[in-house]
Amino acid sequence: MNRRGFAGLCVALGSSLASAGTIMALSNPSARAAIPTVKLRDGAIVPALGQGSANLAQERRPEAAEEEALRTGLSLGMTLIDTAEMYGGGRSEKLIGRVIAGQRDRVFLVSKVWPNHVAGDGIARACEASLGRLGTDYLDLYLLHWPSREADLSSIVAAFESLRAAGKIRAWGVSNFNVSDMEELFRVPHGDRCGTNQVLYNLTDRGIEQDLLPWCERHSMPVMAYSPLGGAGANLLRDPTLARIGAAHSCSAAAVALAWTIRNGNVIAIPESGSAEHVKENAVALSLTLTSDDLHALDAAHPPPNR
Repeated sequence: MNRRGFAGLCVALGSSLASAGTIMALSNPSARAAIPTVKLRDGAIVPALGQGSANLAQERRPEAAEEEALRTGLSLGMTLIDTAEMYGGGRSEKLIGRVIAGQRDRVFLVSKVWPNHVAGDGIARACEASLGRLGTDYLDLYLLHWPSREADLSSIVAAFESLRAAGKIRAWGVSNFNVSDMEELFRVPHGDRCGTNQVLYNLTDRGIEQDLLPWCERHSMPVMAYSPLGGAGANLLRDPTLARIGAAHSCSAAAVALAWTIRNGNVIAIPESGSAEHVKENAVALSLTLTSDDLHALDAAHPPPNR
């Protein structure tokens, strides 16, 4: 079942559809306890399903619709929002700043510094610029977007720790690090305070299961998965196995893909959507439990890597 068909069913059947009932339950504050969460290394608890923003505020859709989509996600419990200074040249951060105005305390806010901005006092300056665009005085989590050759890891960690001590950020982490990068990071002073590693992970991109995901699990470090719906073009939405399983659960292929991504309790998925309708479909993953038969079928269609 594709997104358009699923949305049509929701409209036609209303509360009689199980997944529509899930959406209503998720919007009820008393039901929030049922939302699956992930514990970060500093003890912070975040929803297993958040919201990405890499392509927002880039004139692909009306910004008002994108803002509505983010607000819809917040109302459904997807209160982690991920962004970066380089997304749309800062326009993504500005859009998110408008969305969170007046409700900053409800949001777990993540941004990222570009690797070319880490030399000298670059991280501090980049952080201040992001805070200004976001209209807030702190980030819940600040990530190094990619490994950098502009400065050594010890100075990068020291800059993050300085921001944390100053209250500008509450935690820091990395993105797109492999196992050797992570091992090098853990060898520098305070490098083991890294909160997460944000990497590509979805049903058709399972490479991290071979080494990085087990490494992070051994170090009690959750992984944040970007492109959980397959990246550009969201190719997983057209996957026949996901569609078949979605039909069996009266939900969309997107919900199944996201439920699969967060299935082990140590992964946070951050799908992006500029549509409130699509966000509602994504939120169904928060209450969707895949059966062993479902998981076996997905493994057969998209085999895990050999360890």
